[in-house]
Amino acid sequence: MRQASAGPASAATAEAGALRLRVRLTPRAAKDALGRYERLSDDTEVLTAQVRAVPEDGAANAALVALVAAAAGVAKSRVALVSGATSRVKTLRIEGDPDAIATALARSVAV
Repeated sequence: MRQASAGPASAATAEAGALRLRVRLTPRAAKDALGRYERLSDDTEVLTAQVRAVPEDGAANAALVALVAAAAGVAKSRVALVSGATSRVKTLRIEGDPDAIATALARSVAV
């Protein structure tokens, strides 16, 4: 069961020159979109995301990278999938100023 009372505090972690972001991805969605911050049943906080791509040959992961890059205002080459290539919960590393990236993502997240 998911709870909606989560926030970006532990889903997004600043590090030197980058921001790490945990995302729960839903492939085969009706549209590409970032959702909201949620707390999963294991207390992991994530940002939800939906992409239209199917989870085959990395297509959904590539769509997620493109979606997050656009929302963060950075090039796709600055977003890397760090873990979770075959899992719904993924960790992304977004290179750049962590505060600026967090602000840009906050504007794109559903309320």
